[in-house]
Amino acid sequence: MPRIGGPCATLHAMLGVTLTACGIVAATFGTWRGYANARVALVSLARDGDPTREAIEAHRPIHARTRVRRFVRPVVVGTLWLAIAMYGLLMVSLAGTVA
Repeated sequence: MPRIGGPCATLHAMLGVTLTACGIVAATFGTWRGYANARVALVSLARDGDPTREAIEAHRPIHARTRVRRFVRPVVVGTLWLAIAMYGLLMVSLAGTVA
């Protein structure tokens, strides 16, 4: 690749550094938030509830129960954060091919 003079001389090298830095940040933050959301989802299932409320919710459809909704939302959000973390790892691996 021929060298370009002027302000764009180091652009090719900086692309690899930028992809690596952004990928590490996305992977770290995505993993951290994914773990936090998974922990919230499991806590909502681990606690014992009020017996009266459990008797009332037993007659509701499964998708309308409070425990199910409190479990499903953090699991979906955590999965999306883990997808962002995987994208960050992709950026890190692509940075190795650019540099």
